[in-house]
Amino acid sequence: MSARDGGAIGTVTTKVPARLDRLPWSRWHWMIVIGLGTVWILDGLEVTIVGNMAGRLSEDGSGLPITDAQVTGTAAALYVAGACSGALFFGWLTDRYGRKKLFLITLAVYLAGTALTALSFSVWWFFLFRFLTGFGIGGEYAAINSAIDELIPSKYRGRVDLIINGSYWLGAMGGALLSVVALDTDIFAINVGWRLAFGLGVVLGLVILLVRRHVPESPRWMFIHGRSEGAEELVTSVEHQVEEEKGIALPEPENSITIEQRKSIGFIEIARTLFRSYPKRAVLGFSLFIGQAFLYNAITFGFGSILEKFFDVPTGNTGYYFAVIAFGNFLGPLLLGRLFDTVGRRTMIAGTYILSGLLLFGTAWLFDRGSLDATTMTACWCVVLFFASAGASSAYLTVSEIFPMETRAMAIAFFYAIGTAAGGISGPLIFAELTESGVVGDAVLAFCIGAALMVLAGLVALFFAVAAEGRSLEDIATPLSAKSAEPADAGGTPSGGATA
Repeated sequence: MSARDGGAIGTVTTKVPARLDRLPWSRWHWMIVIGLGTVWILDGLEVTIVGNMAGRLSEDGSGLPITDAQVTGTAAALYVAGACSGALFFGWLTDRYGRKKLFLITLAVYLAGTALTALSFSVWWFFLFRFLTGFGIGGEYAAINSAIDELIPSKYRGRVDLIINGSYWLGAMGGALLSVVALDTDIFAINVGWRLAFGLGVVLGLVILLVRRHVPESPRWMFIHGRSEGAEELVTSVEHQVEEEKGIALPEPENSITIEQRKSIGFIEIARTLFRSYPKRAVLGFSLFIGQAFLYNAITFGFGSILEKFFDVPTGNTGYYFAVIAFGNFLGPLLLGRLFDTVGRRTMIAGTYILSGLLLFGTAWLFDRGSLDATTMTACWCVVLFFASAGASSAYLTVSEIFPMETRAMAIAFFYAIGTAAGGISGPLIFAELTESGVVGDAVLAFCIGAALMVLAGLVALFFAVAAEGRSLEDIATPLSAKSAEPADAGGTPSGGATA
């Protein structure tokens, strides 16, 4: 192997993937979930606080000379732009230097950005550190999703990934209720409450950072990057813990894999893998991310403004409504997640995308007729997002499991960045203008754009989604470093047994 291939280290035959996949659920897995998954709670807290506080931040005396549209439009777009660029930057570093180093660094970046946002004294400062906060969160998506999927047994991977990504909405619920308290001028001054809300995010992040220090490196990443002895020792230690906890002897793992170890994978090889070897899977990844990004921007960014402008809900009360739809969002992955492992990926991904899109079309029609008030509108959104949240979470699961391991973090980063840039940067800018106008027809148009893209993404999934349920990651997409690996055919199905 030449230096162009990332630098040959040696050849190793290992059963580490099979040993990890045959583990029963244990306390060790709960430690992984708590240490890595809780960051989505912080992301939900961040986005919701900003959305619900847009009206207060734009009021005289808030300490910031900023408008409502700048908060829900420009600042939201900068947050997402930061997340996209952070995902790409840290995604490349994650595949090169390991999952653990990067999920510690990205959380530290998030903490710094949030703390400095709380100290904002001018519009440019607020914009700059919203971007930096997003930069850290984007890196988290790449580092965390790749680590989770490589550590969780294949039997549970779908439901665990969905519930972890869905925990974003627990943070959203917390942010919604926190904003109610923070916006109460009987408790906090108008220029203090919103700063304390951001400060709470910093405190929670510090607690997560302490827990995360105990989460190990991915053994799958270790054996490819010349640390096979460390991978074997780590998995052996986990096996002993599980056997002691469960009081059973683990069965012998069945499959092994032979790997040509390497230090890194170049961008050209990653791009060739994603688009030449797996073109259908690439189209699937783009579709899922663009659809969910536009749907969520059609509803959640500027949510408070919609309630205020169309239903005369006071600024300080919007948090109660948002807490309700956030709860519906969390229930979706929680209750439907198991079906992604049993009924199957294709049926569930396509079904949740198409159904949520159709339900949003129905909501837009009722809103246009004037048939809804603040309560019934919130109820409709709650039902839409119950299904949409499970679908959106499955987008992260999909791109993290359908490409070769050496490209996993970068694949997550790439599809997240491109899809979210299309829906998450243009979305807030477009929808802020539409909802700020106060014209019902403009808001209906925003809803219909999001709904149409969700339905289209669901149709793509119906044909291109991969039957990954219960299968080893190495079976779904043969590692590039595997000695037996062969290029996939033009249809996106790897030769060597994995089927699309």
